[in-house]
Amino acid sequence: MATPASVEDYLAALPKGSRAALEKLRKTIKAAAPGATETISYQMPAFKEHGRLLVSYAAFKDHCSLFPMSMKVIEAHGEELEPYHTRKGTIRFTADEPLPAALVKKIVRARIAENAARRRHLRRGGS
Repeated sequence: MATPASVEDYLAALPKGSRAALEKLRKTIKAAAPGATETISYQMPAFKEHGRLLVSYAAFKDHCSLFPMSMKVIEAHGEELEPYHTRKGTIRFTADEPLPAALVKKIVRARIAENAARRRHLRRGGS
C-alpha cells in the first residue's frame, strides 16, 4: 500500500471487514482521547497528544493490530490481553473478534498517563 495521505484514505483502501473493525477502533480511541489529533505515522493511522504518539493501528492480511507504543502498557494489561496475540509492542486481533471497547479505552488512558508522566519528568530536568 502506498503511503496514505490521510486516515480516511487509509481506511478507504481496506477490505470491508478490516475497515469496519478499524473504524470502530478509531471511534473508541477518539472517545478515550478527545484531545488527541489523528495523523499518519509509519504509513498507518495514529493518534498524537502534545506532540507524542499515543497509539497507532493497522490492518494486515490476516489480522489487525493496535500499537500502544509501550511494552509497559501491554504488560500492565496482560491478563485482559491473554486472548490476543501480543509481541514487540503490538496487540493483534481479527476483524471478527475486535478488541473490547472498554479495554481499548483503558490502554489509551494508560498511554495518556504515561506520556503525561514523561512530560512532568522532562520539565523537572530529567532525560
